[in-house]
Amino acid sequence: MAYQPKPEHKFTFGLWTVGNVGRDPFGLPTRPPLEPDYIVYKLAELGAYGVNLHDNDLIPIDASKSERERILKRFKKALQDSGLAVPMATTNLFSDPIFKDGAFTSPDARVRAYAIQKTMQAMDLGAELGARTYVFWGGREGAEVDAGGNALEALARYREALNFLAEYSEDQGYGYRFALEPKPNEPRGDIYLPVVGAALGFIATLDKPHLFGLNPEVAHETMAGLNFVHAVAQAIDAGKLFHIDLNDQKMGRFDQDLRFGAENLKMAFFLVKLLEDSGYDGPRHFDAHALRTEDEAGVWEFAKGCMRTYLILKEKAERFDRDREIQDLIGAYKVQDGALARLTAKYSRENAQALKGLEFDREELGRRGPGLERLDQLTVELLLGVR
Repeated sequence: MAYQPKPEHKFTFGLWTVGNVGRDPFGLPTRPPLEPDYIVYKLAELGAYGVNLHDNDLIPIDASKSERERILKRFKKALQDSGLAVPMATTNLFSDPIFKDGAFTSPDARVRAYAIQKTMQAMDLGAELGARTYVFWGGREGAEVDAGGNALEALARYREALNFLAEYSEDQGYGYRFALEPKPNEPRGDIYLPVVGAALGFIATLDKPHLFGLNPEVAHETMAGLNFVHAVAQAIDAGKLFHIDLNDQKMGRFDQDLRFGAENLKMAFFLVKLLEDSGYDGPRHFDAHALRTEDEAGVWEFAKGCMRTYLILKEKAERFDRDREIQDLIGAYKVQDGALARLTAKYSRENAQALKGLEFDREELGRRGPGLERLDQLTVELLLGVR
């Protein structure tokens, strides 16, 4: 099997991902910038489905009207020539110094108003390019110290801004679905809505919760020491997996945005299996970038590697489902009892009384070995290519 990416696989990259110039907090760029239209053509060559963007990935924040029109014309032509889509857009509310103490949650009303204005303009741009999902990553929505304000006030401001922007989308007829992207910290010391569960709880407080879902990222939950596959399952269970950011991360490190599958292959395998088994039909977006050591050739190797690894793991997931010994072990692990299931599926007074009258052999149940060591070992052997 060639593991050749095709548009139907819905693999996407951001302009900021393959366009990353190799800068880090301690070092200057190691690669020259790439023009947005050039990135579009290269991604299409590799078999990608789409390209995503922040507003200022495409249009510099201080661009003149004529410069904006020139850049946009070239970008639209590249999209038309290549057939690439723009499924998702977002706003850069973190780079400019104005956002150093927050954007939507800033204690300064002028900053909050500018953040909403900038986001409306970016939503206009995204809609013009065909985006249907809009991501909010609150990279500056947080704090280093709590002496200057109240987290309840910040959450109220956050809610107010998102409610406003949802109404704007509806009023303009854009039809956006909004995806919140949790992260525990960095660049702020603490970021509001740090993990998937926190974002799900916050969505329930919005005026139009049906318009809001999640854009979970591998690295972000992993930075918090959490199980990303479980986080994605929670989002799917709630009907809120609107988009997903695939990359990789060493636990406890800064946000590394490593090539998908570069560090945690078993996690990546179960993530791919979950996405495929659940019927997730959205983009598989790689929010990652090539190592700082790489030149441009290394950037495109990075992009090819992300997609190839996903397809390899997809094939491994299909093999997992066909492996008779693995499936027999799973069948034995999941003990079924139809009579008990009928009693516990839904409360009734009769079911409660019947359940209270049953006797269970607690000691025997405690002695049972579910066979997880063998099952896990076979999974590892499958991933190592010996099954």
